[in-house]
Amino acid sequence: DTRQRLIDSASSLFYARSYGHVGVKEICDVAGVQKGSFYHFFPSKQELTIAVLDAFAADFKANVLDKALHPSLPPLQQLQSIVEHLYLRQQQMHAQDCKVLGCPYGNIALELGAQDETIRQYIDRKFQLFVATIQTLIETAVRTGEFAPCATHATALAMFSFIEGVLLMAKTSNNPELIRTMGQAIVGVRIESTKS
Repeated sequence: DTRQRLIDSASSLFYARSYGHVGVKEICDVAGVQKGSFYHFFPSKQELTIAVLDAFAADFKANVLDKALHPSLPPLQQLQSIVEHLYLRQQQMHAQDCKVLGCPYGNIALELGAQDETIRQYIDRKFQLFVATIQTLIETAVRTGEFAPCATHATALAMFSFIEGVLLMAKTSNNPELIRTMGQAIVGVRIESTKS
């Protein structure tokens, strides 16, 4: 499928290098597609980028969330399992290419967030979905007594920010082990409720 080949080639190129350093011609060359076919499927590189972000989201769901979120596990163990699966993904990439690539959404957000409002908003929506997943785990943990009452949305946002920061540090140091080591602290992240 030509469209899927373009998405796959752009996904790997954007992730391994960057959006700005990858042109349409290179994407087409890697996909084995004529440049004219690119514009048949994607009116612009921005449109392709949105398709790539959807592909990253599907990969994250299949290879992290679906594996980590087992209802048989207590909520905080599910949260720790998310971090562990993120570690395993980055460790696998490092074993193959000697590089920690970090969060693909974070990478593109850092590069394009101030330049492309459509992409920024799209990534923000994806981030908020992940924050909502974390919030659901926290709320369940509070109900079952596993986690003390807190400001659940703010705590979920803080935990998400912690994960993104750990992924960035692992990428910067090119050391996937930081994710496993630092990730253990996620269950200690909390924002107190301001309600009296």
